[in-house]
Amino acid sequence: MKPVLRQLRAFHRLEPANNDHLAALRVALSVAVPSLVLLGLGRPDLIIYAVFGALTGMYGRAESHQLRLRHQSQAALVLLGGVATGVFLSVSHLQSWWLVGVEALLAGAGSVFADRVRLRPNGPFFGILALGACASVPTAVPWFVALLIAAAAAAFSLAVGFGGWVRARVWQPGAARDARPLRGNARRLAAVHAARYVLATGVAGSIGVLSGSGHPHWAMAAAAVPLAGADLPSSVRRGIHRIVGTLLGLAVTAVVLVPGPWLPAEFYGVHHVAMLAILVIVFQFTTELFMTRHYGLAMVSFTPVILLMTQLAAPASPGVLITERALETFVGAVVGILVVVTVRRRSGTTLIGRGAASGGAQAR
Repeated sequence: MKPVLRQLRAFHRLEPANNDHLAALRVALSVAVPSLVLLGLGRPDLIIYAVFGALTGMYGRAESHQLRLRHQSQAALVLLGGVATGVFLSVSHLQSWWLVGVEALLAGAGSVFADRVRLRPNGPFFGILALGACASVPTAVPWFVALLIAAAAAAFSLAVGFGGWVRARVWQPGAARDARPLRGNARRLAAVHAARYVLATGVAGSIGVLSGSGHPHWAMAAAAVPLAGADLPSSVRRGIHRIVGTLLGLAVTAVVLVPGPWLPAEFYGVHHVAMLAILVIVFQFTTELFMTRHYGLAMVSFTPVILLMTQLAAPASPGVLITERALETFVGAVVGILVVVTVRRRSGTTLIGRGAASGGAQAR
């Protein structure tokens, strides 16, 4: 009975703060500058590429500066790879089963890479999210322009993440040399973990395609969420947080996108696009503020970020977007939980948990 009560308490427990506002400010700045530049140039439809490049800043939040630089550079490869693949699928008009197959395979490859270099946040989630999102919207500029926007935003994020070193100048000898080849049991665990990503995302995406959804990649991204848990209870908890947080986030999104008496009519007029772009920045700040403290609360903010970016890139019926997001998230999270429960690692050691505390003190 006590283990059950402990897990129930963990569902709503808010972890202690650990200078989260500093990490949130770094990410918000990384997102804000390229997004506002594009807004000023009259191209808010391209903000989606800038944001995915800027999510580089989410990695290595509690690590020393040189280790953060290393991990953010590696994370940038994951994110830019996702953007590039998604843009290729978009310009080639390869959707549906092509998207599911390519994204599932890259989820597996991304899992191996993330385990190999010990990325935090762990797993290929943001890479496959970028892939699906970029593949689902029409590319309104040449492919290399979209990729350059993402790369420039990633480079700016790296500069922001390393910028604190100019003031603090704290250097830990050897801290950046933490990546070692996976051997023996660790290699087997990485292979099983990658197979779970392929299975979960592939099944979730297939259900999305067969159901006629226009956004099967949302189900695939949701299916990847439970796989990032360090153990079975935390994996199930992340899946449930994903569902509940997304549903609450969709309510927030509906207030912003669906006309109604709760906002002045002027908001839905000529300044609507600018407000959506600014809200992307604000919601990304609050997402990072709670990302390590309570995943469900973070999803309340991150859900509007994804939907508002999608709406800026390819305007659609808000009702359809919100409905499909809810259904795909539920399907994907359930599939991910089922894969975690059925495909278990036969070892007490996990790749995810190992080295989690090796990032050093919070670099400011």
